Parts: sequence; C-alpha cells; structure tokens
Amino acid sequence: MAESERMGILSEVASYYSSKLDEHGQSPCGVDWNDEKGQRARFEELCRVIDGGRPYSVTDLGCGYGALHDHLVAKGHNFSYLGVDVAESMIQAARERLQARAKVRLLQANSADDVSDYSIASGIFNVKLGRTDAEWRAYIEDTLDQLDRGSRLGFAFNCLTSYSDPERMRADLYYADPCQLFDRCKRRYARNVALLHDYGLYEFTILVRKLV
Repeated sequence: MAESERMGILSEVASYYSSKLDEHGQSPCGVDWNDEKGQRARFEELCRVIDGGRPYSVTDLGCGYGALHDHLVAKGHNFSYLGVDVAESMIQAARERLQARAKVRLLQANSADDVSDYSIASGIFNVKLGRTDAEWRAYIEDTLDQLDRGSRLGFAFNCLTSYSDPERMRADLYYADPCQLFDRCKRRYARNVALLHDYGLYEFTILVRKLV
C-alpha cells in the first residue's frame, strides 16, 4: 500500500475515534465497543498470546485510553507498556489515565518506534468507513507486517468475521475472512498460529507465536 493512501486511512480513523471519545469519554463506548463485558472478553482472547509468568514488554497498537493496561495489571502481570494511537485525543486520555503508572510510554503515531516482546491490536481493523474492501484489506495486511516486525515473541489481533449474520452486517464495517488471514499469518509470520472463533462475538482473534 502506498504511504499516502495509508496516511489517508489513518487520518480518517483518527477522526472517527476522536469523535467517539468526545461523545462517550473514557469508556468502552469511547473506543466504539458496546460495553465493558465485551471489551474484557476481547482482551482475554488477545492476551492468550502472552506468557504472563515472566516479565515482558507489550505494544498496544490502537491503545485508545489505555484500557488494556488496566486489564494486564488486574491479571497481576509484570510488564512494560507502549501505547500507540494515531488520535491525539486518545493519547491525551491515556496520559491522564496512566501518567502515575510505572513502565508506561505513550506515543502518538501509526506504528511502534521500538520492538516489544508482544504486540496487541484490538478493534483497529473493524471500521473501514468509506473505503472499499480491497483498500481495507491492503491496509490490514500492511499493518500485520508492522506488527510482525515490532514483536519478538508474538502478536495478536481481532477482526469482525465474514461469518456474521448478513442482516446484522453494516456497510461501514469490514468483515474479514478468518481463513484467509490465518493462512497469511501461517505462511508469512510463524508456524504457531491459532484462530479463535468460539467466544460468542461476531468476530475472531488470531494469535501468532514465534519460535525463538
């Protein structure tokens, strides 16, 4: 994907999520989730890629107001956290929420500036706005390449599923084919790849574990 096209998409995404934060504040609705229960369920699936039994570093790509950090603290993990978001308002909200916490760094950008043990991307591939499916798929593939380059031990992401009920599907959302993305991750990034599609939401999670 051309850099100019990618930056155009990221500008649209930043504007969309900034409006959600303005409307709903630091809450699951402020990052376009329906409720806290669903947000927690997504974090549980994504964090299966992490070995929480030892200290680690994690990049939260599309960190919003930093809710993943709260989730990892609640699990008792010992970690350093890099939160990255394209929206300035999201990074400001994360700073307000996490400024007193140790081993936290926040970055307004479209990608991490350092390599972490793990990278997590929750919900960043859902809202395509006015983009075509082909444009959005190219954007996803480009972002997955970035996640791979920025992760030593593994990364995880989620997408809305193409197996959603047709009457519930919206034109402004992107419904990915889980089999296609699993195949891409398996062939391109690592041998150990898991597809999770059994947790009661109209989406799936893919975990990519690297052998080191």
